[in-house]
Amino acid sequence: MARGINRLTGADLRRSKPNVYADGGGLYLQVTKAQDNAAINRSWLFRFAINGRERWAGLGSTNTVSLAEARERARQCRLLVLDGIDPIETRKQRRAQEAAASKRAITFDRCAAAFITAKRNEWRSQKHAATWPATIHKYVSPAIGKLPVDVIDTPLIMKVLQPIWDRIPETASRLRGRIESILDWATVSGFRQGENPARWKGRLEHLLAAPRKIKPKQNMAAMQYAAVPAFMAQLKAEQGMSARALEFLILSATRSGEVRGAVWSEFDLIHAVWEIPGPRTKAGRPHRVPLPARCIGILRALPRHGDLVFPGRAGGMMADSNLVYLLRKLGHGDVTAHGFRSSFRTWSAEQTAFPHEVAEQCLAHVVSNAVVRAYKRTDLFDKRRRLMFAWASYCSRPAPAGATVTKLVRPSA
Repeated sequence: MARGINRLTGADLRRSKPNVYADGGGLYLQVTKAQDNAAINRSWLFRFAINGRERWAGLGSTNTVSLAEARERARQCRLLVLDGIDPIETRKQRRAQEAAASKRAITFDRCAAAFITAKRNEWRSQKHAATWPATIHKYVSPAIGKLPVDVIDTPLIMKVLQPIWDRIPETASRLRGRIESILDWATVSGFRQGENPARWKGRLEHLLAAPRKIKPKQNMAAMQYAAVPAFMAQLKAEQGMSARALEFLILSATRSGEVRGAVWSEFDLIHAVWEIPGPRTKAGRPHRVPLPARCIGILRALPRHGDLVFPGRAGGMMADSNLVYLLRKLGHGDVTAHGFRSSFRTWSAEQTAFPHEVAEQCLAHVVSNAVVRAYKRTDLFDKRRRLMFAWASYCSRPAPAGATVTKLVRPSA
């Protein structure tokens, strides 16, 4: 066998006598017997000395690493040693870094779920809290949800947004903002680095047309208050959880999400009070609702199969579409559940002598004047109770002849 480097041949790789055979340049073929002496193991070793200390580094089995590959690995090791770097320690550090990177690796979907969980309590609207995961699941997850969040770049964001940018601009614009927030969270959490590819200013503004201006919101279609008593009689005769929820909503002048998300622990049936916690109100502050006798009757008649007072068919929160469907079924498809707050407000202004602020408190509206807010530190509960009882009494009376359903021009409550 010639001396120097590259001494071994293909035939040498079939040696079966246990020994260490030099190829030169620090590369060795190691032949050993298995513990049962029935098999022969062949592997590559690299011998080197650094800081006066001799070390042996394994380069892999001959079953996996060919002679040419072993020689290349040995050459890379010699270069490291030439620079005073220990190949074994370098490999340990690399593996540690790869392991740490693997532990830090997290998909976009996992980041989205963690972000939504962290921020959910900040969202006052139940509907808003529900649309976040729904839009992510529908538009983002199929395209990039399973990808590591640190590889998300501008082309991938465009893959999500381009198909819907012109077709449903309002949803697409909101979705872009949600993706941006999730990626910002991932960056601060240490799961990714660099610029946010979903940011509009300086990035996507150069690739996508400016979002279309959103049309001003139209007032909620509301029933003329003169028609409410006839409708309430019609509604009271209707069976089902949706009918009871809508009847309760009208009599309490509350919002759809507040009623559909109501739980039994919020009610004091003895004192006829419903205390809606701040996180479930639009204003973000607790709201006490005085309940007339019919509301208490509805509650006492309902079955209790869980925490929700008005559950949907599957036991979860009732969908707002249930109330929409019910109104259509009763022939009032051009009226919204929320619009009955306007019916109540108009009736209070035109048919009662109760002060403006009492009606506003019934609707849990935020008083805009800071001075008025500072001096009015009461929720006018006793006066509101009398007004709500008067409203319930009005709703139960026979309807005037010729009552019709129409949109109110008064801004929605």
